[in-house]
Amino acid sequence: MRSKQLLLTILACLMTTATVAAQSISAQDIAQLKTFYESGVHRNGIVGSSLVLLHDNQIVFQDLYGKQNLSPVQPVDDNTTYHWASITKTFTGVAIMQLRDRGLLSLDDPLIKYIPELSVVHDPYGPISAITIREAMSHSSGFRDPTWPWRDQPWQPFEPTKWSQIVAMLPYTSIHFAPGSRFGYSNLAVVFLGEIIERLSGDPYEVYMDKNVLGPLGMYHSYFDRSPYTLLQYRSHSYDLLNGRLTEDPFDFDTGITRSNGGLNAPIPDMLKYLNFLLGDPAHQAEYDAILKRSSLEEMWKPIVPVVPDADFVSRAGAHDSVGGSFFIHTDGRLRLVGKSGWQNGFRSNFYLDPASKSAYVVVYNTDAQDAAQNTRDFDFQLRDYLVDHFFNAEK
Repeated sequence: MRSKQLLLTILACLMTTATVAAQSISAQDIAQLKTFYESGVHRNGIVGSSLVLLHDNQIVFQDLYGKQNLSPVQPVDDNTTYHWASITKTFTGVAIMQLRDRGLLSLDDPLIKYIPELSVVHDPYGPISAITIREAMSHSSGFRDPTWPWRDQPWQPFEPTKWSQIVAMLPYTSIHFAPGSRFGYSNLAVVFLGEIIERLSGDPYEVYMDKNVLGPLGMYHSYFDRSPYTLLQYRSHSYDLLNGRLTEDPFDFDTGITRSNGGLNAPIPDMLKYLNFLLGDPAHQAEYDAILKRSSLEEMWKPIVPVVPDADFVSRAGAHDSVGGSFFIHTDGRLRLVGKSGWQNGFRSNFYLDPASKSAYVVVYNTDAQDAAQNTRDFDFQLRDYLVDHFFNAEK
C-alpha cells in the first residue's frame, strides 16, 4: 500500500512539473505558433524543418515538419540528423574557452604564437602578430570570409580539405581592415581556431570535441562531416529552391578542413542537450561546470563589436546585433538574446536563448529557398521576430 502511495506521489510531481512548463506558453499561443510556422515553411517551399521551444529546460513546443528525403519519401522525426553549418562555431568557441581555463592559452594571445605559418600573411595595418584569438572568435580579425579566395565559385568542390591547402594560400592572403576595429565575418579565422585546438590538445578536432564537449553532454548521435554507417539512414537530405526549381544538394558531404566552423551534424534531441547546457540547469550544473564554467560561458556572451546590418544580419527597426566570443547578441527593446545561425549546402538553422528567462528556441530547415516569393532566410527572420513578440517577451 505504501509503495502504491509513493508511486502516486511521484506521478503527481511529474504532472505538476509538466504543467508548470506548459504554463510558459498558452494553448492558444501554441496553436497560433503552429499555424504561423507550418504555413510559413509550406509557403516558402521548404521540404523539411524542425522547431522546438524550451522554457526552464522543458520542451514547451515542438513541431517536426515535412520530409527529410523526397526519394524515397521519408518524414522528419526525432532521429532526423541535420547539418548545423556555422552553429558549429559556438562549439569551437566552447573548446577554446576550455583550453583557456586549463591555462593552455590566453584569448589575447596572437594567433601566430600557435600558427607560425601565418607570418607570410600580408597585413597593411600592422604586424600580423597583433591579431589575437579573441579577434578571431569575435569576427574582428580582418581575415577574409571564405576559406578560399575565389568568391565566384561554389563551396564544393573548391572547399579546402587539408591544412596544407590553407597554408599554400597564406602568402596570397591579406588583412582587409585594422584588426579589432570592426566586424567582418570570417570562416577562415575559425579554421585557425580549430588548428589551435588540435595543436594544443594533440587530438584531431573531431576527437577533441567528442571527448570534451559532445560526449560529456550526452550528444551521442552527433558527429562531424560524413555519417557513420549506423547513422546514415537518419541524415537529412538538403535542397535548393531557385527560380521556382527544386534541386537536391550533395548528400552526406564532407566540409574538409573547415569542420571547426561548419562541420557539425546532429538530431534535434542532441541539440536540445546543448541548449540546456547553455541555459544552465541546477539539476545538472555540476556536470555542466565540468565542461565549462558558467562564468566562462557568459563571458562569451559579452558584446565585443557591433554588427553592421547586411544581407545575413537583418534586424527590424529598434533592434540591433553585436558579436561576442563565437556567439551573436540580438537586442530588441529590453530583450537580449544570445544565438547563432548556420547556412550551408541547402541547410539553414538558427537558435536563440534568453538567459534571463531561461527560454530558448532552435529551428532548422533542409531547404534553402532563394527566390523573392519563397525565401528561407526571410522566413527565418520573420519567425525570430514572431517569437520575440509572442514567446520571449511573453515571459517578461
